[in-house]
Amino acid sequence: MQRKHTARDFDFEKYEPSFWALNARWMAPLAVFVLTVVLTVLSFPPFRAMAFAYVFAAPLCFWALTKPRFKTYALVMLGAQAVAWTIILWWLHHVTWAGVFLLGPFVGAWIGVWYLAVWWAARNFAGRPFLVRAAVMLGLAGLWVVIEWTRVWFLSGFPWLPLGASQWYVLSLWQVASYTGQGGIAFVLIVFNFAVASYTHRIFKEKHSGLRKRSPEFSMALIMLLLVVTPSLTDVLMTRRTESVAVFKLVQPDIPAAIKWSKENEELSYRELRRLSLETKPKTPHPEVIVWPEAAPPYAVFGWPSSAELREWLVDVSEKARAPLLTGAITADDPARPDETFYNAAFVVDAGRGGVQPEGYKKRHLVPFGEYVPLRPLLGWLEKVTDASSGDTQAGASAKPLYIHTPRRIIAAGMLVCYEDIFPSLAVNNVISGADVHVVVTNNGWFGQGGAAYQHAAHSMLRAVETRRPVIRCGNSGWSGWIDEYGGMRGMMKNKDDSIYFRGTGTFVVERDTRWVGTESFYVRYGDWFVAVSGALAFFGYMMTRFFHPRDKAPIAYTEAGR
Repeated sequence: MQRKHTARDFDFEKYEPSFWALNARWMAPLAVFVLTVVLTVLSFPPFRAMAFAYVFAAPLCFWALTKPRFKTYALVMLGAQAVAWTIILWWLHHVTWAGVFLLGPFVGAWIGVWYLAVWWAARNFAGRPFLVRAAVMLGLAGLWVVIEWTRVWFLSGFPWLPLGASQWYVLSLWQVASYTGQGGIAFVLIVFNFAVASYTHRIFKEKHSGLRKRSPEFSMALIMLLLVVTPSLTDVLMTRRTESVAVFKLVQPDIPAAIKWSKENEELSYRELRRLSLETKPKTPHPEVIVWPEAAPPYAVFGWPSSAELREWLVDVSEKARAPLLTGAITADDPARPDETFYNAAFVVDAGRGGVQPEGYKKRHLVPFGEYVPLRPLLGWLEKVTDASSGDTQAGASAKPLYIHTPRRIIAAGMLVCYEDIFPSLAVNNVISGADVHVVVTNNGWFGQGGAAYQHAAHSMLRAVETRRPVIRCGNSGWSGWIDEYGGMRGMMKNKDDSIYFRGTGTFVVERDTRWVGTESFYVRYGDWFVAVSGALAFFGYMMTRFFHPRDKAPIAYTEAGR
């Protein structure tokens, strides 16, 4: 009979631990760091890996469930968020290197507050009844929505790439935004992320067997996803009733921002804007509206000595093109104080209806340190390293649409200039003021030929879904085209090399769903109600962990790396 080996038979002096055994303590944090950075970056535009948004937070959530030390967890998490958001916002280096290395970590730290809450909640998760665990999961999703909402307004607001923007090629999940705003999309994704982490933890860390390995949290997340997605398929695929709004011609001059405002290049701007507006293409319908991007002419339409000459030139282009012109332009209210009454604006030019309509649109939300210096008495010295002028651009206040007369109808165009389409409330106010469509005029030429144009366009898609209005976008160089009420990219300008960065034009027949003509979406009518519900869920989840104590602790098999 063979003798059983015991610990005494093992030669410890000859034992050489493996690489993984020697480095187990830091391999787990490193794996979580790398996975979090990669999944977070790939979840957002310009990448089309939308499925990663369902698991981008799962590595950190899973690690939190293994109860690592707070200091280790916080350092890894904050480092991963800082790196990920610096990569996502890398296009800012075309404007300012300081902005890249300040704004990226700042956004990462802001979102990091949610991951700190995950660490705390994870310590109150295992061993609780399912009702408590479900409340924790919903509470964390609600907290994410609240944190994203604060990004809209805190310190002037920079809600660039909310989690909902990750689904820019998946129309089914997006449709909930017409009820909840972009927060509803994020809520579902966060629930799914935490459910994946919980299920993974149940399989690998909790000593269950057979059917007990099933995760009720994951089942709950799947049911929620199906309940949100299934009804939207009817709207997106089956019940549309469309009609044509007008034929829009979008002009993309692709003049670099660095040379656009120089005296020696002003003739280039005039020449190319006229040429592109008047050129015709075979088998292309005659445009009923021509759209130019933000601040297309290099001079002010009103308020400067050269303004009258510019207006004559604009009317001449409209007359020769036989179509009204909608252009982004700068303007000043008081010729005696042009620097103090300076606006980033948009105007309708119609040669058959009196020329340039003086009632233009003035940009409501300005770019801090780009168009003005906030708290100038305190921070005025920063104008030396920013693009803000000594007088600052002024902000408008009205969401009143611009009216464009076409042979078929009068179009009420709700304007969004520059990056205003990243702010949901501005698009909502457009619709409340009577807009039939949103028109975004922007100058993405500042941000080079990276991912910024696609990231920016994803916000326009969200605004279309939230307000159920088509969006027409015209950029100096970047994403130009139109988006329907369901977030679908129905037309996009590309050249023969399949690039969106080029000088040229695109003509599109813009359509709308007649069911939404004159009708406001639930989100437009009731605003950010879902943020309040999310805040209540976050509070409820917190209270549930305080009042319901664990039953018998779930048997958990921790490794030293998990600690």
